[in-house]
Parts: sequence; structure tokens; C-alpha cells
Amino acid sequence: MKLTLVGNGRMGRQIAEVVARSGAHTIEKVLDFNDTIDADAFRGSDAIIDFTVRDAFLANYRAMIASGVPVVVGTTGWDDSMEHVRQEVASAGSSMLYSANYSLGVNIFFRTLREAARLIAPFEHFDIALSEQHHTGKADFPSGTAIKAAEEILNSNPRKRTVVRELQDGRKLQADELQIASIRLGSVFGVHSAIIDSESDTIEISHTAKSRTGFASGALHAAEWLAGRHAVLPGFYTMDDFLNDLFSA
Repeated sequence: MKLTLVGNGRMGRQIAEVVARSGAHTIEKVLDFNDTIDADAFRGSDAIIDFTVRDAFLANYRAMIASGVPVVVGTTGWDDSMEHVRQEVASAGSSMLYSANYSLGVNIFFRTLREAARLIAPFEHFDIALSEQHHTGKADFPSGTAIKAAEEILNSNPRKRTVVRELQDGRKLQADELQIASIRLGSVFGVHSAIIDSESDTIEISHTAKSRTGFASGALHAAEWLAGRHAVLPGFYTMDDFLNDLFSA
């Protein structure tokens, strides 16, 4: 595949390294904040991989979908615009795959968490909360991965209905609220944990990222899948769609 990278930060550079090692694909172009980004900038590419920041993605996504080239998005922090972007992708007849985290390990963590939240739902003495740790340079708060983990819990456990990111003015957490605690520390790649607690015991489910290689490899595999999917059935996809197709095969 011929790839265009949007963003030349840490993840963009890691993806370029993974592509170079693959020997099967090439980076045709790397676009950054000082480049002109319009539909023509992506012509000739088989897939686009975007790892930027919220404002940059929201400024650029229309050009990406107008190009007709399928787009893999790892940029987080734009959940409030998700439905609108989804509708525009459908209207343009384009394809986009979004994930807050492309690591296979993290996505196994999501599926494990989904099942654990379902299993404790009938037992009111079990409570559940989330925590996440990242390096001090991470912009969004909480992480997109933590937000996705929270969605898995809310969808699987009817006792939790809303997410709380901060408790202010001494307010106590309510039984139907799911707390996400965020820590920004040093150069931590990413640690996400679900803590299930009762008077009798504690269960902890955690994922610790050791490097960015897993994220980059997952994004590349997702781009390979989306390029093939786009030719058959354009649309807005998630990592679950990719993994379900992979596991069914």
C-alpha cells in the first residue's frame, strides 16, 4: 500500500518505522501542521493514517474524506463530534476507521472488561471504577482509551449510567456514576485499569503499554483491512468491526 501520514509526532514517526520494517508498504507523504491539506494532497494513496490533535483533525477530515481515500484515525478527543463526522463520511461515500487505541492488547482488555462488567451487574455489592496514567505531554484528559473503556462498562452494566471525570466541592460519588481517575506522570506510555471492589475482595483488570510499537502495528493492520473493505462496502468503522471480521475468519 501507498500511505499518507497526517501528523509527524511520536505516533507518526513510530508508524513510519513500522512501515519501513514491513517491507510491504511505503510512506508516500507525511503532512504536518505547516502543509496545505486538501483533497488533492491524498491523491494516489491507498490509505491515510491520522495521528494529530483534536483541532487539526476537525479542520482536516473533510479534505480526507473528499479525497475518496480510506482514513484510519487515531486522534482522540473529538467524541462530541463523532456522530456528525460519521454522517459526513456516509454522505461522501467514503470510509473511516476510528479507534482510541489500536493495540491488540488494549482491545482484548476492552472485551475482557465488557464481560467482567456484565458478570458483576446482578451483584450490588460489587462496585467498579477506572483509572488511567499517561505521560505529561498527553493533551486529552481523560484518555480516549479510558472513555472507550467507560463506554464498555456502561453498555454492559445497567447499574452504571454516567461517567464522572472529577468530583468537586466535596460532592460524593453516586451509585450510578462511573468514575475515571486520570494521572499525568513522566513518560508513561499508558496504563489503564478497571478496579472492581466489594467488602470481601478486589478484582483488577489492567493493560500496560510498553512501547508505541503495538499501537503503530495495529494502525497499519487496520489500514490494510480498511483499504480492502472500502472497495466493497464504504462506511464508518471501529476496531470492533475490524476484530470481529478477523476473528470470524
